[in-house]
Amino acid sequence: MAAGYGELLRSRHAARLLCGTLVGRLPSATGHIAIVLFVRSEGGGYALAGALAAVYGLATAVGQPLLGRAVDLYGQLRVMLPAAVLSGIGMVALALVGIDPLPPAYAAVVMAGIFTPPLEGGLRALWPSVLGRADRVHAAYALDAAYALDAAYALDAVAQEVMFTAGPLLVTLFVAWWSPGAALLVINVLGVLGALSVVVSEPSRRWRSAPREAHWLGALRSPGLLALLGSFLFVGVALGSITVAAVAYADDHGRESVYGWLMAALGLGALVGGAVYGARQWAGEPERRLRVLVGLLALGYLPLALTPGVAAMTGLAVVSGVFLAPALACAFVVVDRHAPRGTVTEAFSWLVTVFGVGAALGTGAAGPAVEWGGTAPGFWVAGAGGVAALLVLLATTRVLNGRGRGGDPVVSSENDRNGAVEPGFSAGHQA
Repeated sequence: MAAGYGELLRSRHAARLLCGTLVGRLPSATGHIAIVLFVRSEGGGYALAGALAAVYGLATAVGQPLLGRAVDLYGQLRVMLPAAVLSGIGMVALALVGIDPLPPAYAAVVMAGIFTPPLEGGLRALWPSVLGRADRVHAAYALDAAYALDAAYALDAVAQEVMFTAGPLLVTLFVAWWSPGAALLVINVLGVLGALSVVVSEPSRRWRSAPREAHWLGALRSPGLLALLGSFLFVGVALGSITVAAVAYADDHGRESVYGWLMAALGLGALVGGAVYGARQWAGEPERRLRVLVGLLALGYLPLALTPGVAAMTGLAVVSGVFLAPALACAFVVVDRHAPRGTVTEAFSWLVTVFGVGAALGTGAAGPAVEWGGTAPGFWVAGAGGVAALLVLLATTRVLNGRGRGGDPVVSSENDRNGAVEPGFSAGHQA
């Protein structure tokens, strides 16, 4: 396993792109926590802190697909670097202006959120060009380029779990060493440097999206992509609800540290699952494999509602996280297969947006569930989200498999490998 990942990371540009993307995404991974800590340090209440963090999250969700489309049209360097600078300026403005008066504070977090560069989607758009060379990255292991891409997506998902685990810890350390305002500044300076490292690299500078049909829906005109987004909306619901239910579980056991143990266990499971998944070659269509992985993911969430003792609950949390990174990695492959030509960055950005919206919905649903029936109903929301994600994939099997109404494969147009262009629509028709 280590040898396979080591070979992948030794590929030219791979380690730089992965590390640069992780550092560049620190502001988006830690922004909500940094905002809450900053608002509290300024004397604001939890309601205001939550509202500003929510506005930041919503602005990010809106900006990602829009910036992703711009990247597909104009390239990574011309979009991502200015966006990273503007997003950083927004957070710096919040740190300098504070929360009084409120309108500038809200404007600052909107600016920071909406200009968050789509580095995640950009990296996944670069992987095929970085790894799909003639010499084939894993030739020494008799693996083909498709496996190299699958392994890269798995490593991407694992690295994402590391970032979301280590990022909040990094923020709390900066706050302890300096102040919440300084933490905002440092995290966003690091984010700009990470984005700069990515966009000035040779693969990013040379990358150009494939020719695309002009269409106002962009990537969303692909039925297969819509099906995938619908499923992962509910995966986001499951994860968002777990964060709230885990807090309630920790309160029940009288120890705040229990929450940290459960979240760490969830991340550990995802790390292990993603590492194992990416270390081997998988046969068959990724759409079919995704249904199995999401089904196992849902199965892992259901036992959490039993809410046993802390030791057993920690074990269940590890198990519930095992199939998260594999499901994400497989979803990345499916997105790449179903995104209409010329919209791959936008398509990946939509996945990020939908996942975030689902997490917000799950957080909102778990709160009333916990207040109504205690901790267990909060975890029921997670189980229900997993089951709903699986049902969406099962209901859209024909669409994801690329089948027409009569069971025949959809005929791809010259510029759209998924046949997602509207009948009679051509590049001459402007959206």
